[in-house]
Amino acid sequence: MLFAGRVSVAFLAVTVLLACGGGEGRGPGSASGAPPLRFSAIPDQDETRLRERFEPVAAYLALELGVPVEYVHATRYADAVELFKNGDVSLAWLGGLTGVQARHTVPGARAVAQGAEDPDFYSYFIAHRDTGLEAGDAFPSAIAGRRFVFGSQGSTSGRLMPEHFIREHTSTSPERYFAAVSYSGSHDRTAELVGTGQFDVGAINYKVYERRVAEGQTDPQRVRVIWQTPTYPDYNFTAHPQLDATYGAGFTDRLQQVLIAMRDPDLLGAFPRKRLIAARNEDFAAIRDLALELGFIR
Repeated sequence: MLFAGRVSVAFLAVTVLLACGGGEGRGPGSASGAPPLRFSAIPDQDETRLRERFEPVAAYLALELGVPVEYVHATRYADAVELFKNGDVSLAWLGGLTGVQARHTVPGARAVAQGAEDPDFYSYFIAHRDTGLEAGDAFPSAIAGRRFVFGSQGSTSGRLMPEHFIREHTSTSPERYFAAVSYSGSHDRTAELVGTGQFDVGAINYKVYERRVAEGQTDPQRVRVIWQTPTYPDYNFTAHPQLDATYGAGFTDRLQQVLIAMRDPDLLGAFPRKRLIAARNEDFAAIRDLALELGFIR
């Protein structure tokens, strides 16, 4: 489709038009002089890739909602939550954990959309080939005493859920179970650290691993998947309650419908998801309970 190719130009035109008071808009919040709707995302990949992914999404939202939309880069997972907490962004593409954290700090915040895959997300445990570890259906107990790398400390698929499964299967903490534990900061970096042998084993978002293999960035013979975790709910768009206050009653519902109506595969590739579906705060109750148990929210 050609939409994604035209979208950055269209975005600039819509932003300038609305900022100058022009344009009819398509629904609530289309009044002239509307302030920009600013959104962010957890930095699960490098900044250049994230901007390439989300600036076209910002353009799509601007065209459909009739208000200027800006993507704001967050350098750390915690920064994305802090931007949301402070009202510096009013929409955020978050992980299961960071979404729970954001909604916990902002009463009235709503999960509004998620990928069709997100109710049943999972992580891979990956290992360097020199470890001799092989894939299996059972928890890989042979990783005991190895050097283990998580992703960001705030990552659902790169830290929270892998740590939960490690504790569940070993009845101890990662720090006691492994020879060394570290946090890479992103899924891409986890793959690189295991690939170079700096760490023996790591936990990674399955979509990032499969994308890296497809793009030739990771050799699956060198960096092997040795275990697939059970499923859990993960990524979601969370909306700040200030949206309706700023753009008019019903705007958040309108935003939800616009997200769910997204059909361009280039835009959906930003997440990457086959499609977006409705989400509710209740969908992430299990993540919230686990975050409370492990002290990620208080």
